[in-house]
Amino acid sequence: MKSDIDIALEAELQPIQKVAQKLELSGDDLDLYGKYKAKLTDELWEKIKDRRDGKLILVTAINPTPAGEGKTTTTVGLGQAMSKIGKKAVIALREPSLGPCFGLKGGAAGGGYAQVVPMDELNLHFTGDFHAITSANNLLAAMLDNHIQQGNTLRIDTKQIVWKRCVDMNDRVLRNITVGLGRKADGVTREDHFIITVASEIMAILCLAENMKDLKERLGRIIVAYNYEGEPVTAEQLNAVGAMAALLKEALKPNLIQTLEHTPAIVHGGPFANIAHGCNSMRGTKTALKLADYIITEAGFGADLGAEKFFDIKCRMGGFRPDAVVLVATVRALKYNGGVAKENLGTEDLDALKRGIVNLEKHMENIAKYDVPCVVTLNQFVTDTEAEISFVRNFCEERGCEFALSRVWEQGGEGGIELANKVVDTIDSKESHFHCLYEDSLSLREKIETVAKEIYGAGNVVYEGAASQEIDRLERLGFGNMPVCMAKNQYSLSDDPKVLGRPEGFTIHIRDVYVSAGAGFVVAITGTIMTMPGLPNVPAAERIDVDESGRITGLF
Repeated sequence: MKSDIDIALEAELQPIQKVAQKLELSGDDLDLYGKYKAKLTDELWEKIKDRRDGKLILVTAINPTPAGEGKTTTTVGLGQAMSKIGKKAVIALREPSLGPCFGLKGGAAGGGYAQVVPMDELNLHFTGDFHAITSANNLLAAMLDNHIQQGNTLRIDTKQIVWKRCVDMNDRVLRNITVGLGRKADGVTREDHFIITVASEIMAILCLAENMKDLKERLGRIIVAYNYEGEPVTAEQLNAVGAMAALLKEALKPNLIQTLEHTPAIVHGGPFANIAHGCNSMRGTKTALKLADYIITEAGFGADLGAEKFFDIKCRMGGFRPDAVVLVATVRALKYNGGVAKENLGTEDLDALKRGIVNLEKHMENIAKYDVPCVVTLNQFVTDTEAEISFVRNFCEERGCEFALSRVWEQGGEGGIELANKVVDTIDSKESHFHCLYEDSLSLREKIETVAKEIYGAGNVVYEGAASQEIDRLERLGFGNMPVCMAKNQYSLSDDPKVLGRPEGFTIHIRDVYVSAGAGFVVAITGTIMTMPGLPNVPAAERIDVDESGRITGLF
């Protein structure tokens, strides 16, 4: 069996100008990055902004398991299938982080015959957007420390510095560090921290900014520390905004690539959904809506994280009204939720499927709370039996939810035609009445508890340590009207990654709370979730290599 990267490297790619023609774009609309990648120019938006929007389709999933769900694969395959049934479609995705590529999860380009390409370049440096974000983040950190060193006229309390450095790599030893050691000229000694680039507020800002003006305003609102009087100190006060914006000038432009079947794909931004808002950029989605009739986007991890944040943060801020949701599951993952060990998932087990399908049921119920039509799709494996598939189909249809099989990993767009037709029929026959889960006017605690109880199924929320006091401070400072971005493990509906299925009545523990004032939301960290991941026992990096001809192996 060919690996994903073997399939990708053997593909015949079209010049990106030819792919762009499918969206009626000319060479003047592209800034080329070689033969197969381009950025969309700033001028393009002015040409297309008054066009009618296409139909917006969100692809989400059940909670991820080691058995695999294939959300990105389904997203790409659905886009390819839309093209096969004669629809003008474009895919809108996030860029992969180097951390998972060299860590545990692997790449984020899809899989099999449903991939975006060039896969190796996308999973590695791509067009340099993440490097620009990392540089802007760390420039702000350097200017903060330099201000303190040079006299500290803003009276920054070094015990209340909240801005962290970042790097786009899993590196646990950088979570908690000491800086400024050495001579007096080497800076003020203090505790510091690193986060992964995708968790940086600058990543969130880039993904939520409408244009350069909006970007600079958001950058200026970043809170880097508090002074001795407890007042916020911002990036604007450090005079850092202009230089940061200069570093982000090109990164703000969406990227255009293609699928294996040459369907256009706009890939831009990459916040994680377990520790950030988990959606591709606002500019990428808005541009896609003007260029095609059907726009297929995805949000990270399960619907309890990515979809909730897509709805309650991105749609709230961007004015999006999704027309349909595709909810991805696999028989294998549902049986894993039912207690079957990974090595036994290929054996038919209807009892385990019945136990585990409650996870899918909860996500179906959650999507229904937003009043958006839903299609459940099974990403089919060769080990799935007819009895298992029929059980899932009947389960969904009995609950009024549409169902379709997907075989896009093996067959590409051809394997997604059933799903594509079902999605189109659902959009044509069922009207979306989308609304957010909660109102802006609720308190931060009410918003946190609404998500915890309504989406996760919790019975109680406990605010640990100084989290409750920080909520009080943020509300006093005027941030109480912001939406909440819940940082939670992706493997369970609860904040305990070992609790599978559909737990109910549990307690969610809020460990920390802070405001991302530039992004426009308040982050609530639950359980033991980390904003700087570590590498596993056997990192994926150990399998990656490049030969003398430049061919990369080991990416998947």
